[in-house]
Parts: sequence; C-alpha cells; structure tokens
Amino acid sequence: MLLRRCLLSTAAAAARGPPPIRVDLTESAGRGVFATRPIPTGEFLHSAQPLVCHPSPSLLHEVCYSCLRRKAGAGRASSGGYYFCSDACREHAKGFHDVEKNADWSSFEDHCSSRGLKYPYMVKRLACMVISGAANADCLNILQPARLHQGTLIEVMEEEFEVLKSTFRKAGFQEEVTTFLTKEWYVNVLTRIRINAFRIELVARSYEDLLSSAAASVSCDASVGNAVYMLPSFYNHDCDPNTHIVWLENVDAKLKALRNIEEGEELRICYIDTSMDVNARQRILADGFGFECHCLRCLSGD
Repeated sequence: MLLRRCLLSTAAAAARGPPPIRVDLTESAGRGVFATRPIPTGEFLHSAQPLVCHPSPSLLHEVCYSCLRRKAGAGRASSGGYYFCSDACREHAKGFHDVEKNADWSSFEDHCSSRGLKYPYMVKRLACMVISGAANADCLNILQPARLHQGTLIEVMEEEFEVLKSTFRKAGFQEEVTTFLTKEWYVNVLTRIRINAFRIELVARSYEDLLSSAAASVSCDASVGNAVYMLPSFYNHDCDPNTHIVWLENVDAKLKALRNIEEGEELRICYIDTSMDVNARQRILADGFGFECHCLRCLSGD
C-alpha cells in the first residue's frame, strides 16, 4: 500500500504523459526502477521524503533536527537545544522528539561517539517514532536487507542494542510501549539502514554554504546527515549511472536524469564515488553492499 501511494504521488506530479517510472523485477538484481516513457537529460523524475533520517552528530545544532536544512539566521530551538528551521518542522518532529526528551541519551551518545557510529542514531529515532505512534515497527521491512556474517558485527550490534534498550528502561518507559524493541528488531532495522542509507549532501546555495561544505569535508563530515527512503532504495547501482539523486535544500531527495533515457530502460544510480578506479569500486561495493558490480564500465576495466 505504501509503495502504491508513492507511485501514485509520483504520477500526479508528472507534468505530462504517463508516469515516468515503474518498479519491477530485474533479471539479476531483484527489484529495479524502469522508465515508462522517453526521459530527456536533466528531467526531474520524482522526489521522495525519508522514512527516517538523522543529522550528522557533529552538526546537531547547525542543521534542522527534522528536515536537515542548514541553519540560516535565527531558527527555532527546542527545549533540548536542537535547531528547527520552521514551526512546521518542529511540529513534524514533535512525536519522536517528545519521546527523546524523556530520556537521558548521554550513555548512548558516548557509546556511538567513541566508536564513530552514525546509523544507531537513526535506529534510535525510528524507535522513538514507533513509541510515539508516528511509524510502524516494521516500516523498513520493504527495504533490501544486508547479508550479515555471524561474528563480530552481530556482537557489536547486540552491544548497541543493550545500550539503547537500557536508556529507554532507565527513562521509565513501560514494557507495553517497547515490546517491539527486541534484539532481532534492532539487528533487522540496522542492517537495512546500513545498506540503504544515503548521505545527505546539500547543494551549496551561497558562498558561505560552499565554505561550510569545504570545512566539513576537511573534518570528514561533508554530509548534513543520513536518511533512508522507500522508492529511491529500489534503484540499482551502476558505475556509469543514467540517474542521479540531488538534495537542494533539505532531506527531500530529487531524482534527475543524467542523460536521455529510453522507454523501458532501467534507471540506475551510483552508490559510491564514480571517480575511483575499478579495483577500489569493486572492493567498496563488495564490503559495503555485498555484491560484485558487472556494469559495462567495470567489465571494460575503466
């Protein structure tokens, strides 16, 4: 039902003709997104709002806690000190943020900070959304799960889960509202986030934004945050993609055609930095996403 609503929304947004995309099975890569009509270079295909997102830990007071828009002038701070760019964003975040404010997250944040973790913050936010009634516990099940190897990774996830569970318990949340929060749920959600999350890098709109982005790059934190989406997660990878995701002002993703696309052609994005050589790309895709790329560019050795 969620997928149907998303596609209907995309169709309604089309300026003319039939819906520009459809989701279907590919021959070898599971689900994929295909063009339903010729698409010219530069056309914006659709936009997508995140299922869950979270600012980069180092930028919690510099970007909107809800939509990740960069801070510009006077904003609206919550009682917890986080920045909201508008009353609408503050209201949108009210459910999960009210839950967050009832707990002491210092142990959880220390745990994540000392280990350089970012995705557990997204699991924490999703858990707060579920407790507040803003999301269903199984809302990420539609996303592709990661292939996990038993061992150290599972043990690390279990440790993170215990810290999260303990935080809710110490805050006095009753078992009936945290029944969903099991070790299995945590691992299931985190593995899906790890393989489907996008780094949100906003397009610089001013010289000041450009300087800010450059400074963030030096500190290895160029993104304003991370997010997972439904429809964009169905796009498969290609090292020479025909489609690109851009973020203009906030976390809302916009899909854009990089070249002319034929009707029936699969739309693909690149999951990694396209400037890397073939060996580096293959290593990162294997380690981070669990597959070997057989696109034309990789097959040619480029």
